[in-house]
Amino acid sequence: MLPDFRLRQREYLLEISRAMSARLDLSAVLELTLRSAVELLAGQAGLITLRREDDNSFFPHASIGLPPQAVPLFEPLWRDLESEESRSAIPDISLRLALGSKAAGVPLRQVVALPLEIGGETIGHIFIFRARGAAFSSNDRQVLSAFADQAAIAVQNARLYQQVSAERERLNAIIENSGDGVMIVNPYRIIQTWNKALVNLTGIPPEQAIGHPCYDVLNLRTAQGVNVCHTACPLLHPPADGRLYIEGLHRRADGLTLTLANNYSPQFNEEGKITQYVANVRDITRLREAEELKQTLLSVISHELKTPVSIIKGYAGTLAREDANWDKATLAEGLGIIEEEADRLDKLINNLLEASRLQAGGLKLRLSYVELDDLARMIVKKLQTTTSKHTFVVEFPPDFPPIRGDYERLQEVLTNLIGNAIKYSPEGGQIKVGGTVRENKLVRLYVSDEGIGISPGDQEQIFDRFYRVDNRLTRQTPGTGLGLFLVRAVIEAHGGRVWVESTPGQGSTFWLELPFE
Repeated sequence: MLPDFRLRQREYLLEISRAMSARLDLSAVLELTLRSAVELLAGQAGLITLRREDDNSFFPHASIGLPPQAVPLFEPLWRDLESEESRSAIPDISLRLALGSKAAGVPLRQVVALPLEIGGETIGHIFIFRARGAAFSSNDRQVLSAFADQAAIAVQNARLYQQVSAERERLNAIIENSGDGVMIVNPYRIIQTWNKALVNLTGIPPEQAIGHPCYDVLNLRTAQGVNVCHTACPLLHPPADGRLYIEGLHRRADGLTLTLANNYSPQFNEEGKITQYVANVRDITRLREAEELKQTLLSVISHELKTPVSIIKGYAGTLAREDANWDKATLAEGLGIIEEEADRLDKLINNLLEASRLQAGGLKLRLSYVELDDLARMIVKKLQTTTSKHTFVVEFPPDFPPIRGDYERLQEVLTNLIGNAIKYSPEGGQIKVGGTVRENKLVRLYVSDEGIGISPGDQEQIFDRFYRVDNRLTRQTPGTGLGLFLVRAVIEAHGGRVWVESTPGQGSTFWLELPFE
């Protein structure tokens, strides 16, 4: 059996080891180490100093049996001590103890000290004091050596923990303040981290995301409504190229729909197993809209430009045949069609150029006083010659005021709206054009028809660039989807607004509101 002294030493060391494993409070572990060493060595006080990392000097970190205000007065004990010490013992420092005891007014007579070392580097010292009794023996120093080792390990563990904590806090700060959305999920796709950018992007707070499956929280879908998180998740079905990427539509609680792209980076442990995935989440809505717009533009150009060019080429080739002797009527008809298609081509190109200028912020107005009622009557008179199925009613009050505006731009707006009223009421009916004077120096104009109408879902988008209502009539009617886009741009440039009221099958009313002086 172990002697009682050795048994107690083992129990003390086991208690210190358990404390080191259970907690990382360095001060508490060092105080426990001191208390055990002082008791086992029959001492009355103890002190541990540690090295400062900034200037390599030593400072008292833990003590027992000494008044707190007296501890700094024992500074001669550890000043310049490192140059004199060895691992087995520190040279006799009785004189230093006498100086410190006298300055502090604490009657201590004996001291034993050992350095705290990690990897050959001294990181501090441990001192045990006696106020009475015999001097410390070599056996006492050997016992103290075990406690010094435990104290050094505790300091090293605490410093490593502090470094890890500091690095974790730094990474957390980087993740939390990243401009991109950052999400960390475990191998089972449960969200562990959800940063501030993702909260702003999705409108989902961390408490509704962390601890939940990412496929339920983000719920990415295709335009057809298929949940891509279930059907094409790269974490479940890694692609051959190894790129863990997925994108889809995310609908926020406020109704806004975004296109989100997730890039996943797996994190591995020492055994090569995946411990988590770090996902970079970006809003690519504008990018996908730009690509869709590009495809739409190419489609519009290829279709709308091809038709008039083909007609012009066909008629020009036919009229130029040397083996044909065309009469004047046939020549006039063919040349008229060529001119008509050339005008259509010119209008299409001008609309595309206008749309490009608007996108670049290049819409400029030439302001003058415009009589909108007279302008409307002139346009109605011109366009009513193009149809025999419609009747026109122009309604303006006699005191309808002029406005400051660009005459040509406003003429294009009214021509577009009245032309659409004719085009999209193929069965005929009444078309009304009129205006009213409102409060706050505003005038309203309207163009109404009894045509096919516009569904509520399309009413929100018809003023978007290249947007066309998808129905049988629009598919049969040539157009680029730029007309109403230009209408809105011109009216908004005048400080006004435009909107539509419509019931499918019963017609539409387009409203313009403009300020006047």
